[in-house]
Amino acid sequence: MTATVAAPVDLVESLANMRFPETTNARLHWLMDRNTEGLLTPGEREELEGLAELSETMALLRARALYLLGRRPV
Repeated sequence: MTATVAAPVDLVESLANMRFPETTNARLHWLMDRNTEGLLTPGEREELEGLAELSETMALLRARALYLLGRRPV
């Protein structure tokens, strides 16, 4: 079943523009590099998994918002 929900355009725009803050994005990339090198501690692995999951969720929300706005990712 498909439901239609009205959403303010500014909310959809905010979702379309959602990104990690630069410091968080840099931390994610640093953790990914350490993972590639096999140097992650158990705590860092947990942090990486959490950030990766959050990043995927944000990407899905952002993609849906862009779709609703009729735009392509930049």
